[in-house]
Amino acid sequence: MTEKLVSEALALGAYRASIIEVKDISLDRAFREMCERNACGVYGKCYMCPPDVGDIDTLMAEVGKYDRALVYQTVSRLEDSFDFEGMVAAKKRTYPLAQKLRAVFRDMGITDALHLGCGGCGVCETCAKRTGEVCRYPELAMPSLEAYGINVSLLAKAAGMKYINGKDTVTYFGAVLFRGKEE
Repeated sequence: MTEKLVSEALALGAYRASIIEVKDISLDRAFREMCERNACGVYGKCYMCPPDVGDIDTLMAEVGKYDRALVYQTVSRLEDSFDFEGMVAAKKRTYPLAQKLRAVFRDMGITDALHLGCGGCGVCETCAKRTGEVCRYPELAMPSLEAYGINVSLLAKAAGMKYINGKDTVTYFGAVLFRGKEE
């Protein structure tokens, strides 16, 4: 099963993918504090971001309910290290991969899974939170790794991946936490 999950992630466009034990994921509430400083400008403006996504201690405890994680990354070329538009476009290209992986897990009968993305939800162009509506697609909505207190640079290391993949590139990570030992 785990080899199939890795091969599916790669076939769908992940640059690298790996299965790790959830106990090897480093959690730190400091990542929520970074969210609260609103460096990305989305704090309080997306249902899948803090504070709406939930209490950090509750979310970190939820991570511990799973035993394995499919960690995947995408790597995209940029014009230069200041290519903000390229970074945004690369991030948007990760969202379809995350949703396709959701379908892979479902098709394999793994319904008890926590899908975490690379920041912000990305399902809707504008989150319903900004327009005062309820979430339009709660079954597809995806919180970020950082919202759950996951240290992404250490996650990369645990998965045997590089956090930075060279000059003029941007790397994004996602993970699917699930129950079940390797088969």
